[in-house]
Amino acid sequence: MYLRALRPALSVSLIVLALLSSGCATAPQNPQQAALGGEDFHDPFEDVNRKIFDFNQTVDRHVLAPVARAYRSSLPEPIRNSLRDFLNNLQGPLNFANDALQGDFGRAKDTVVRFVVNSTLGMAGLVDLAGRWGIPYHEQDLGITLGVWGIPEGPYIVVPILGPSDVRDFSGEVAQGFADPWNILAADNNLLWVTFARGGVSGIDQRARYLDTLADIERTSLDYYATIRSLYRQRRAAMIRHERKNLPPPAGFTQNGGPAPSAAVVNQAPLQAVVYAGPNGAEVSR
Repeated sequence: MYLRALRPALSVSLIVLALLSSGCATAPQNPQQAALGGEDFHDPFEDVNRKIFDFNQTVDRHVLAPVARAYRSSLPEPIRNSLRDFLNNLQGPLNFANDALQGDFGRAKDTVVRFVVNSTLGMAGLVDLAGRWGIPYHEQDLGITLGVWGIPEGPYIVVPILGPSDVRDFSGEVAQGFADPWNILAADNNLLWVTFARGGVSGIDQRARYLDTLADIERTSLDYYATIRSLYRQRRAAMIRHERKNLPPPAGFTQNGGPAPSAAVVNQAPLQAVVYAGPNGAEVSR
């Protein structure tokens, strides 16, 4: 009951925080940034962010990556695909809400069709029939919606365990967590463990999909922190523009769903963008 009372107030306060914090964005003043293309990383908390990033890397190296490798080696690919399809299907109501809030009614219609088809004929989403019939899954969240509305991203932040984000996206993620109908249902029935289990499986699955990609990025980066920061901001900007092809791969594993695009990463100087060669879009099926 206390969660139900807290949800609206927390959601509104977080969105207001995003609006207020994002208003302090300034143009890049670092000469090195200007020389590398003038990208404004808006990372005023870089010292703290790097410490959190190092902590996350330690956790990932000793816990998350080994678990992801065990998950990938112990479960056959068809089972992992079914689990992913099931988790993607659970995102249907939130994806529809965000599609509608963005005024993208074509995508909203596709989301409804996907959810109905996969929830019934697709055995609660374990089989992505809609994807096979030409209606692919697309990633969606409240942070993207706020970006479509023109709300600036605010300072770049690194969240413990969860990874790269910014004030707008993190606020949207927390608010969306409280609005998720499955989280509400679990809380109302004293089944909070289901919410944590869902998030854990989703995170492990996505980490398993990007084991090789992230290892390649780390190996070829002169400044892994700067590369991840650039990757994250490029991908989010592309998603806000509703680009569907050549999306950079996720720079972490905080997002749910979406197949893994292929990526070729080349050596670069710190703060430079990564070069990609990815023929598969974020909405292309596995």
